[in-house]
Amino acid sequence: MNTAKKIMVLAFGLVIIAGCSALAATDGDDELDEENQIPVGILHSLSGTMAMSETSVMDAELLAIEEINEAGGVLGKELVPIIEDGASEPSTYSERASKLLQQDEVDVIFGGWTSASRKAMLPVVEGNNGLLFYPIQYEGMESSPNIFYNGAAPNQQIVPAVDWLLENEGEDFFLLGSDYVFPRLANQIIKAQLDENDAILVGEQYTPMGHTDYNTIISRIQESNPSIIFNTLNGDSNVAFFQQLADAGITSEDVTVLSVSVAEEEITGIGADVTEGHYASWNYYQSTDTPENESFVENYQAANGEDRVTGDPIEAGYFMVHLWAEAVEEAGTTDVDAVRAAADDIEYDAPNGPVTIDGETQHMYKTVRIGEIQEDGQFEEVWDSGEPVRPDPFLEEFDWASDITNGRDE
Repeated sequence: MNTAKKIMVLAFGLVIIAGCSALAATDGDDELDEENQIPVGILHSLSGTMAMSETSVMDAELLAIEEINEAGGVLGKELVPIIEDGASEPSTYSERASKLLQQDEVDVIFGGWTSASRKAMLPVVEGNNGLLFYPIQYEGMESSPNIFYNGAAPNQQIVPAVDWLLENEGEDFFLLGSDYVFPRLANQIIKAQLDENDAILVGEQYTPMGHTDYNTIISRIQESNPSIIFNTLNGDSNVAFFQQLADAGITSEDVTVLSVSVAEEEITGIGADVTEGHYASWNYYQSTDTPENESFVENYQAANGEDRVTGDPIEAGYFMVHLWAEAVEEAGTTDVDAVRAAADDIEYDAPNGPVTIDGETQHMYKTVRIGEIQEDGQFEEVWDSGEPVRPDPFLEEFDWASDITNGRDE
């Protein structure tokens, strides 16, 4: 690393009122003390349609960095976050990731939410041999030696959610999603699973990111009369969809909506009054009953405000920083190849329970949970897998998924 390298550290604060966010930022021009400091990249959407979700993930990553520093740092050095705004645009993610790896010379980036953002960063981290720790559940069918996938693989969220819905809520599915890689591939998986179970697809619809007029689609949903809407919308489109669904007089008593990108943070913006009784599939809820979660929620709210909530992506953003720190300590260096080699089987007592790095896939063993949204915006867990589930990003254990997996790079 070059001597006397300049870094710009942006410190952000977040205020969320009625689903809107305001951002306050300061910047510095401090010299990096290479003997005592390690720069790490943070790259999330702090503006645009995904800011509602991603800003809080960044806050959790900063909390983890603060905790690590208070405990003595990594390899005895202080972690220094260098924060960039992906602006909800994949091209910006690519540009900012290049800046972090080439100009700021970080070895690791914590960031991303949409699969489009991850896909944009993938060639950048591979081309520069950097590491991306990605916190969000996704559609699977991907493996990169330069990415650690800390959210759920499809067998740890989508597949068990469909199984639970078929067993408990019905067999007529309407698929609604944002128009990009995650919803489209997730729905390929769901359709194959429905076909395997002789269940019925009554409709499928995609809308652009940031879309806000769902009245026509809701009319189509009413005409098709599904028992289940499987929701893969992302960002603030969820606000418009749930509110317009309620305006049409459709409640959870009429149709079950199960979401895979709506957590406590999003419910705060959407409104618990229009989401109560619907479901989500995640690996963590703020209500998850573990001693580690009690401390995490208390510390997160102490750092960011008592009215703030946690959620699955926020929790993953938090524990993945600790996992990277443990891998660095195991390797004795921040060198990317050495950290990757040291990471296999590293376990951390996360707020959701124990998570373990699967060195073969660089995904995590995680417990699966189905939760019902309550009137206070929190989740009541109605089902869990009982133990951490082995990640299977290419759905190799499911014969019905073979047509989807064929031709994918492993």
